[in-house]
Amino acid sequence: MTANSTPSKAALRRFTLMLSGEDVLDELDSRVGPSQGLPHEQFLLGELVPLAPVLLLGQSTQYVDPAQVIACLQPVHLHATRDHLILMGQNQIDLTAEESNQLLKAALPFIEEDFQGSVLFHDRHYWFVPAGPFSSLATYSVDQAHGRNIDWWMPRDTDKDGIAKLWRKLQNEIQMLWHIGPVNEEREQRGMPSINSIWISGIGKLQDVQIPAVLNQSQRLIGAHPLMTGLAKLLSIPHQIDLDENNLAGVFAWLEQPKLVWSQLSAALHDKQLDELVIIDFPKGKVRERVFVAKDLNKKSWAFWKKSEPLTWKEISQA
Repeated sequence: MTANSTPSKAALRRFTLMLSGEDVLDELDSRVGPSQGLPHEQFLLGELVPLAPVLLLGQSTQYVDPAQVIACLQPVHLHATRDHLILMGQNQIDLTAEESNQLLKAALPFIEEDFQGSVLFHDRHYWFVPAGPFSSLATYSVDQAHGRNIDWWMPRDTDKDGIAKLWRKLQNEIQMLWHIGPVNEEREQRGMPSINSIWISGIGKLQDVQIPAVLNQSQRLIGAHPLMTGLAKLLSIPHQIDLDENNLAGVFAWLEQPKLVWSQLSAALHDKQLDELVIIDFPKGKVRERVFVAKDLNKKSWAFWKKSEPLTWKEISQA
């Protein structure tokens, strides 16, 4: 196994698997707040982490101006504990398309007035709008902030003071509006969590995306996250949600449950369908790239007369 890949091996049949990264906990004690973007978001998009324009590109058929600063808005549930609020993930609130439409319709006059522009596109979980006066905010994605005390993850001012305060004012107005609206009344009757707040994140421009070399060298992207659809469009290469075990070479994959495909990938290496398997992960928040060939997939043993056992996914991923 080698530490990283080299350009001279670009022609080899290679499959690249990226694992999701987590924030470095020590960093959360910093007085300036946590870094913008999870490690894998920073890796895919670059230091500025312009999530919103890439998500918009992937979810709509409309032209996305590379120079326009775009923000992503999401209806969310904030769970109240005794002394703080916790942001729930989008997969925990079961928001329907009709509910999302009703919530947007109610909030639209407030959004368009404060953002000084019209909503560009919306679907069930994502609403996109030109960032306008809020362009300078430092924000954090729902993926990064969910399950945590929101005090650390609220938008922050950067080069212009008072913008975060303007956002909190708009957020409070929309919260009060939705609190007395029919959507939450109906959800309460069904025993569902209320949609009691709105979240802003991903502010940036398409031209600020910094594509990593491994993505530029890929022939196809695989993964269910909507970010992968947008990146595939940006690179003008095919995108699939599910793995095709007969067509693995040249693939870059980011999968929800990578352990489920480990047996297929290791078999492809042993059967010479692949020359190399690259695993990218983020121990302690830092990018690590490991290149495996077939002989690397077996445990090392001093008992050379015994047949070596294959490495498990747990051993690979936790190494």
